[in-house]
Formats: sequence, C-alpha cells, structure tokens
Amino acid sequence: MSTAAHSAGSNPNASGPTTEVEQKQDRSELGVAAFLAVVAVLVLYNTSQLSTNIATTGPVGPKAVPYVVGVLLLVVAAFLAADVIRGGQGEPEGGEDVDLSSGADWKTVAILSVAFLSNAVLIDRLGWEFSGAIMFFLAAYALGSRHYIRDILISLVLSFGSWHLFVLVLGINLPAGVLEGIL
Repeated sequence: MSTAAHSAGSNPNASGPTTEVEQKQDRSELGVAAFLAVVAVLVLYNTSQLSTNIATTGPVGPKAVPYVVGVLLLVVAAFLAADVIRGGQGEPEGGEDVDLSSGADWKTVAILSVAFLSNAVLIDRLGWEFSGAIMFFLAAYALGSRHYIRDILISLVLSFGSWHLFVLVLGINLPAGVLEGIL
C-alpha cells in the first residue's frame, strides 16, 4: 500500500461523506447557509421599508447599519454554502468539560424558564427591582449556586443597580412597581 493510499484510507473524510449520517450533516450545514440567506433577505427587505427623512436623520440614517448587517449576512451565507458544497464540514463540538453523551438537563432548563417567565409576569406588578431580583436569584439557583443569602443580596444589588443605570443614566424607563414614587 502506498503512502498516499494509506493516508487517504486512514482519513475517513478524505473522499467526502460516505455514510448516511455524514450526508445528512452536509445537508444540515447547507440548511444553516439557507437560513442565514433568508434572514439576510428579511433584514434587507425590512430595512428598505423604513421611512426616513434625510433632514432629520443626517447623512447616515437608521438604514445604514441594517443594510451593512444584511449584506454581511448574505456574504457569510454564500461563503458557508460554497464551503459546504466544496466538501467542507464543521468541526464536531469538543465539549471541553461537558459530557456530550449525556442528555439535556431539563431541570435546569425548567428553572431558567420559570425565572424568565416570572420576570415577564411580575415586572408590571412588582417593578423591575423585585422581578429582576427574583429572576437573577432563580437563574443563580438553576446554575448551581446554593449560597442563598449571598445570592439574594447580589440579585437585589444587580436589579436595583441596573434599574438606576437604565432610568437615571440612559433615560430608559423601567417599571418601578411597588416602589413607584419612592425611587
């Protein structure tokens, strides 16, 4: 066996996808390229529908950045599709410290979902300060922290601090809820 034949034989991807799973992976990567292209077309179309007045927006209006993003998405989609068609494949995820053979941790997903949904439900009633603190605390709990007092204090500092940042510094009003008139 020659060296070239041996090296080609030892690399299963040297001659392209041979199994049905590898062929499906190729198609899925083309699906990602198609998805990027669809998103790009949507961004470009919606940007073209924006109504702007050059006198009020200046020479670089609100359409400039979305057009750049849309064009860049098209370019990335084209390069990805060309790479996949030429035989390129994405590298499988290494997983670092994650056991890829184990299933999803649905308990963590459920707690994080409850954290975000509770924020959406409570933000108008309690205000960002408390609904955000509840969300931050539940997220910390879901991700494994079991230092309850510290987590509550950090959650309160984060939610009150971010409320002040948004309202006082950025001028973006967040609901104050039960603290309306106090803050």
